[in-house]
Amino acid sequence: MLTGSKEFLLQAKQNKYAIPATDFVDQLSAEAYTEVSSELQLPLILSWAESHSTYLSLEEAAMLGKFYAQKTNAPIILHLDHGVTFETITKSIDYGFTSVMIDASTQPFGQNIKTTKNVVEYAHKKGVTVEGEIGHVGVGLSKTDESFYTSVEEAVEFAQKTQVDSLAISIGTSHGVYKGSPKLNFLRLSEIAAKVDIPLVLHGGSSSGDENLEKCAQNGISKINIYTDFILAANSAMKMGQLKDYFAVKSLAKQGMKSVLRRYYKVFHTQAIK
Repeated sequence: MLTGSKEFLLQAKQNKYAIPATDFVDQLSAEAYTEVSSELQLPLILSWAESHSTYLSLEEAAMLGKFYAQKTNAPIILHLDHGVTFETITKSIDYGFTSVMIDASTQPFGQNIKTTKNVVEYAHKKGVTVEGEIGHVGVGLSKTDESFYTSVEEAVEFAQKTQVDSLAISIGTSHGVYKGSPKLNFLRLSEIAAKVDIPLVLHGGSSSGDENLEKCAQNGISKINIYTDFILAANSAMKMGQLKDYFAVKSLAKQGMKSVLRRYYKVFHTQAIK
């Protein structure tokens, strides 16, 4: 069932759990994620990132996402992850995405507000929800400078001026693979959650540690992005079947991805909407 994200994220915020946002790059990953969502009857944010257009085009992602969403009665939000250009965002909405992210976090704060606000005005007219981002996701483990974390004051101002539906913040995670587990700034998370009314988002969830992610979900994060862990699980599973045929190897990769999503549903304490 293809749906929007607003009511699901608001319920997650209210009941202190998170919904997984899983980036898909092909038919196999889209099918794996939606099958687990259907099996458990839990909401899923099925995401395609603009940076993955070399693997799967926007139009192909829209067709795949809508196809698999319509195969289940579980709620599937088709989400554009890390949309950078206004053209890509508007096209994704026209193709049927129900949620979009505008990532203008590398722009100066004032320009980020302006860029994000323009997207919000366009998307809301079409009934599509918008995620914005401030801070510097991608810090890694070596940075301790406070400037890398999202400030409470900027989070409040950004939410008020842009009217985004959700906000991605930086509390110490990064994209890709960690060496060890990151040290997350839970104090900053609690401070922002206490002042910002909209659901908060965590990017770079892969390899952040189940204990860290569970704590995030219970303390203000309503959406957690996962990608790298799925690819690593698929690669690991395929190595086990390296002497088998093509279809057997694909099946192993799919099962590897499905096992990761089942685990994260438990870690995030994801609930069916009431």
